[in-house]
Amino acid sequence: MEYRNLGKTNIKVSRLCFGSLTMTKSQANLSKDQAGELLAFAYDQGVNFIDTAELYDNYDLIRQVFKYVKRQDLVITSKTYAYSKEGARQSLEKYLKELKTDYADIFLLHEQESEHTLRGHYEALEELWKLKEKGYIKAIGISTHKIRAVKAARDFKEIDIIHPMTNMQGLGILDGTIDQMMAEIHRAKEAGIGIYAMKVLGGGHLRSKSQEAIKWAVDQRDFDSIALGMQSQEEVLANAKLISGQVLEKDLADQLIKRNRTIDVEEYCVGCGRCAEKCKSQAIEIIEGKAVINKDKCILCSYCASVCPDFYIKVY
Repeated sequence: MEYRNLGKTNIKVSRLCFGSLTMTKSQANLSKDQAGELLAFAYDQGVNFIDTAELYDNYDLIRQVFKYVKRQDLVITSKTYAYSKEGARQSLEKYLKELKTDYADIFLLHEQESEHTLRGHYEALEELWKLKEKGYIKAIGISTHKIRAVKAARDFKEIDIIHPMTNMQGLGILDGTIDQMMAEIHRAKEAGIGIYAMKVLGGGHLRSKSQEAIKWAVDQRDFDSIALGMQSQEEVLANAKLISGQVLEKDLADQLIKRNRTIDVEEYCVGCGRCAEKCKSQAIEIIEGKAVINKDKCILCSYCASVCPDFYIKVY
């Protein structure tokens, strides 16, 4: 496994990042023991980088890996929607308490859209910067599905890292093409900002072309790391091999291709609309009192499921 520094930070991460949303109740629904063992297995394959978010509600799952791996040997990113200094502190306190750690490696402002949302969240960003100066956080930044936010991030001295939506077909990029996104990523990288890629399999839509899609991501020199959601040892093994440029055995490749992901809404859905409000891809409508998903638009990010009060939405 190759390791790289995230931009100008001194944080060295594996080229493969473990996307942990797939372990949660809205997707694989792994038990604590299963989650800890899977993360430890990934570490044994060279993966020292874990991506999560306050929204995912899975700190208790990630904490289980500390039974097998020392805290200081892992890099764990989280994300917050905070826009005030109080909210930023509360998000960090939740992270520290639930992971039972005394520092955060990386904290990102979640789903930033443009220079306007960054200014609107600046109080939180500034507070995270102060917490970084005090040693509670090692690096801060943003996650985004939009080119405008990547571009705007260069104007904020506080931003060390960007986690942008990228894949070979540009699926899920909300304001332009993959070429435009990659151009802004390159400018950010030249400015010293660390980059780790999001949704290189397009939320599962590129699974039938997974080897091609991952090779595309590996070939992008501006990506310090590549986040991939994983639910099983087979996925970890396959992704670790592909990220390292190794040939994937046919039986393992076939198993992964067959595991096409999908999203469903249970008949008990009451049509509250929270999922539609949350969906950045505009893939959900409330029709006759029930959420209806346009699967051609859906990128299987699972954010809709995370805000469903009764878990009526499932991603498999």
